[in-house]
Amino acid sequence: MAHHAAPRTGRPPVVAARGMVTAPHYLASEAGNAALRRGGSAVDAAITANAVLAVAYPHMAGLGGDCFMLIAGGAVQGVEALEANGPAAAAATREFYRDHADIPVRGPLSALTVPGAVDGWRLAHERYGRLPWSALFDDAIALAEDGVAVSRSLADWIAADWDLLRADARIAEVFASGEQPLREGAVLRQSALAVTLRALASGGARGYFYEGEFAQRFARALEEQGCPLRADDFAGYTARWVEPISTTYRGREVFQLPPATQGMAALQILNLLEGFDLASIPEGGADYYHLLVEAVKVAFADRDEWLSDPAHVEIPLRTLLSKEYAEERRALIDLTRALDGSAVEPGLRRGDDAQRRTASGDTSYFAAADSDGMVVSIIQSPYHDFGAGIIAGDTGVIPQNRGSFFSLDPAHPNTLEPGKRTFHTIIPALVMEDGKPLLAYGTMGGEGQPQTQAAVLTRILDYGYDVQQALEAPRWLYGRTWGEDSSDLKLEARIDSGTVRELRLRGQPVAIAPAWDGSLGHAAAILVNRETGMYEGGADPRGDGQAVGH
Repeated sequence: MAHHAAPRTGRPPVVAARGMVTAPHYLASEAGNAALRRGGSAVDAAITANAVLAVAYPHMAGLGGDCFMLIAGGAVQGVEALEANGPAAAAATREFYRDHADIPVRGPLSALTVPGAVDGWRLAHERYGRLPWSALFDDAIALAEDGVAVSRSLADWIAADWDLLRADARIAEVFASGEQPLREGAVLRQSALAVTLRALASGGARGYFYEGEFAQRFARALEEQGCPLRADDFAGYTARWVEPISTTYRGREVFQLPPATQGMAALQILNLLEGFDLASIPEGGADYYHLLVEAVKVAFADRDEWLSDPAHVEIPLRTLLSKEYAEERRALIDLTRALDGSAVEPGLRRGDDAQRRTASGDTSYFAAADSDGMVVSIIQSPYHDFGAGIIAGDTGVIPQNRGSFFSLDPAHPNTLEPGKRTFHTIIPALVMEDGKPLLAYGTMGGEGQPQTQAAVLTRILDYGYDVQQALEAPRWLYGRTWGEDSSDLKLEARIDSGTVRELRLRGQPVAIAPAWDGSLGHAAAILVNRETGMYEGGADPRGDGQAVGH
């Protein structure tokens, strides 16, 4: 039921009985819903939407990136988690980068990990797909060939990254009109990407993408520019089903992907918040924002201390996610005074002195639900906006630069090792109630993701907002992201001036962001209404998406 005091922009939640898709680009939502109408499953709809995002939202999604999924409901027993994050290349050693203080953030040297998303699509489709694999790419192929109008978000990021994009002739040709960056409404055509998508549709993920022609062409183009990634790295990679991690919040079970994602931080934040009676704290007031920000600071201290590939670092996950540990750590939170986030010590020490870095990145979060009750919470990303900032040869595909977040310090938990998976910011979330899906939710935004997830979840479960209200309510972002040097607490300008003043008085490092700031995340959610059985979908007005149902 809607909370009538909550903000509205005129967008209602979308309510439908048989299926729902929400994505950060309207064409992806429409394509996913069309797949549902053709008899496809929620997995079919999610893959279809992702393929369209690779064309229409290439700054935040693409075949060259990774993805994660949580799937529940319908024929699924419990919650299944799919991890499609590619490892570092066999030749990607610290010695390989010996002439660099850090791994370059952009360019071919940053593209050192295998793109994992496409094999994740394959695994999910093999288990839960109903439509033919080839049918999942029809819309994406048509849009790449015929063109798609440049959206507001894409236009903004092309302009912001223009110096980067024009440094690579192939990518500059795609995103420019003559010598000028494409503007909103211009037609974006990607003929090389259309060829790749068509071959993927007919040749399959393994036969074409990982073990065939694509891997050879992609790796050869990057190798010529000094990249350590090889076709053998593609052939040796497979996505995998993993055990999700979870905690409880207000009587519901909340699921995340395990490390190397930062899902553990999102769950720790909820454990910390559960000890406070949020229902007695006015939403949108100083206590609300202060409390959530302080919980973020405490959880991030543990995240930064430990998070890495669990195959290489033994992470004390059981302790970190326990309610007892949260109770102990909750003592750090003072409602009257802000912690210095950079000085918060982890509750458990790893015992090294390696310098930690803050992650950033751009992401597409989307979700789908079908007539059988299956719900898919999925997130996909090339890491930074436009990934490595190049196109790999004639493939039309932008490589991710996820591997640039590896450390070259051998003492660091996220130190570079061949075959290792790096710390991942991207996290889809799923709430279960009485063994059935209740809420799929998530957002783009680097380390803002656990923060926005906490905002969305508390506004729905603690304050009774509908999904659209929860997505539209004023947002914040604490910490460094998108390469910024300061750890400000960014508050959207719609937040009451008295609340802003009080947060400053408590010591929060407040900076005012635009009223609807896209850099604070493009979130989305699908709620299953327990009373009516209907799906309730919402999309973030800070992005270019919509929820579509039938």
